[in-house]
Amino acid sequence: MNHEVIVACDFSSAEETLQFLDLFRDEKPFVKIGMELYYSNGPEIVRQIKARGHKIFLDLKLHDIPNTVYRTMRNLARLDVDMVNVHAAGSSEMMRAARRALDEQGSQAILLAVTQLTSTTEEAMQQELWIDHPMADTVRHYAAVSQGAGCHGVVCSPLEVTDVVHECGAGFVTVTPGVRFAEGDKGDQKRVTTPAGARKLGSHYIVMGRPITTAADPVAAYRRAMEEFQGGMEA
Repeated sequence: MNHEVIVACDFSSAEETLQFLDLFRDEKPFVKIGMELYYSNGPEIVRQIKARGHKIFLDLKLHDIPNTVYRTMRNLARLDVDMVNVHAAGSSEMMRAARRALDEQGSQAILLAVTQLTSTTEEAMQQELWIDHPMADTVRHYAAVSQGAGCHGVVCSPLEVTDVVHECGAGFVTVTPGVRFAEGDKGDQKRVTTPAGARKLGSHYIVMGRPITTAADPVAAYRRAMEEFQGGMEA
């Protein structure tokens, strides 16, 4: 399985996004389109980026009743994206509905389930979400339920990848946000590591946004992230 850096294009406008991607003349980065960009520009931004030759992770984190997720995922499947996701907390029935929608449309998209957001601390999870189990146990359990419901993998912190692999096997895809360069600001992420650290922990894909998109030289930052992640050694 390829180890790829997915660039989170968390921009508000299509113009800003396409200008950013224009910087990459020799590469076609794997791109994450999140809620901010999708909700402000709609499916057309997906079509435009796909037409440029980029793989796309459509990060909308669907979480609703099974029928709504099923009907929504049928529509998203027509966009020919490479990854989509739902919230594991939506239940196995909801995740099975999402998988059924993709299969019926003949989609080859990787279906991921979000375990716990990398901005969530164990304290917040237990005191606010009323999940009494430790973070590692919760993520491992959510991963197992997701796998049983037909998901291809999960979104989790790189710090939890080892637990997911032990529970679900090495072929179960792990996509890990919360990745920063060693000297970088953590921002609103709580459970983080470096690209090299994520590789050593076993992540299949890492997601990096601001460390690349706000860098003085985004292309150089992307290349550094790829080198550290694929080589497994920090610069």
